[in-house]
Amino acid sequence: MKIIKGGITAPKGYRSAGMHCGIKTSGKKDIALISSVVPANAAAVFTSNKVKAAPILVSMENIKGGKAQAIVANSGCANACTGPEGMEDARFMAKAVASVLNVKEKHVLVASTGSIGSRLPMKSISNGIRSLSKKLSTSGNLDAADAILTTDTRRKEIAVRLNLGGKAVTIGAIAKGSGMIAPNMATMFAFITTDADVHPFKLKSYLRESVEKSFNMTVVDRDTSTNDCVFLLANGQSGKSILFGNDEKEFKQALDHVCIYLAREIARDGEGATKLIEVKAAGAGSLRDARLTAKAVAGSDLVKSAIFGEDPNFGRIMAALGNSGADVNPDAVNIFIGNTQVVKGGKAVQFNVNSAKKHLKGGEVQINIMLGQGAHIATAWGCDLTYDYVKINARYHT
Repeated sequence: MKIIKGGITAPKGYRSAGMHCGIKTSGKKDIALISSVVPANAAAVFTSNKVKAAPILVSMENIKGGKAQAIVANSGCANACTGPEGMEDARFMAKAVASVLNVKEKHVLVASTGSIGSRLPMKSISNGIRSLSKKLSTSGNLDAADAILTTDTRRKEIAVRLNLGGKAVTIGAIAKGSGMIAPNMATMFAFITTDADVHPFKLKSYLRESVEKSFNMTVVDRDTSTNDCVFLLANGQSGKSILFGNDEKEFKQALDHVCIYLAREIARDGEGATKLIEVKAAGAGSLRDARLTAKAVAGSDLVKSAIFGEDPNFGRIMAALGNSGADVNPDAVNIFIGNTQVVKGGKAVQFNVNSAKKHLKGGEVQINIMLGQGAHIATAWGCDLTYDYVKINARYHT
């Protein structure tokens, strides 16, 4: 597998564009369009929040057939809690894209992010979709990546290429997200494309497995949004079918890599964050226990605050894992902050405080937990909790 440039349009047969259409008063890009030259097999994962925005409901309906040919996404307005009118607006977006691209309306997926409770400026949206259709290109990946951002401080994109049976297969993706990020989906988009040919049933299975390892293991503030979604399109333009054996294994590994990379970037860009936190829970009696433990520690406000303060406070880590809901034997727990062991057999040990603090001063913090209960491992990602997080969310109206 090789990391390449091109993001969402790196795979064969995809074009994208992004621009400012008038939603954001800042003048920053606020609408993106992604298209495939042919209808692609498609899969999606949506927010677990029972309050779902109109575009989520429309996309949930459109994805039922397992096909998609275009994605339209806007930032600056979530089109959530907008009633029947919001549903009409989301359907209009799909219909407008279908019209300008000459594709089926049910093959258009819709996504929106931004403030909750406001109607979209549909005239601006309509004009934007028409303009975007003329701007679509294989070099439009950066504009599309920028157009979906809200409180993000940087774009998030990746593309990888692998050789399967003598044929090049590419996976490309863009994402957004930095706040309201909690396990089981969050305020985030991830749009993923591949030129492999993958059956819709398998595609859905691959995506769900990857999401469980990546986006569902990411925590910024334990709030789950109304608008989050992950879309995966496979248009088959590489001429390579993913069936079984090593091809399937390598494709799934590449998809996992893409999703985990984006999940880490979302956590790294957490609102106000100064540090990426990676928590690995090993030696769990079950995968569920490993995931519960890792997520509980990565999402603990007290652990996050301690890391912001560069305090090797192992007591907060012990308290968080003990309250995770996982089957934990405290007397078997060992904890390392970086390479420094701070807990052995559930008890505090004498350690080099300066060494631990040095690790905490870096931009990436690793917490390794050995549970001594089995062989299962899971990793979660989060960020420190800073003063700026409160300032950002005190100003941001949703």
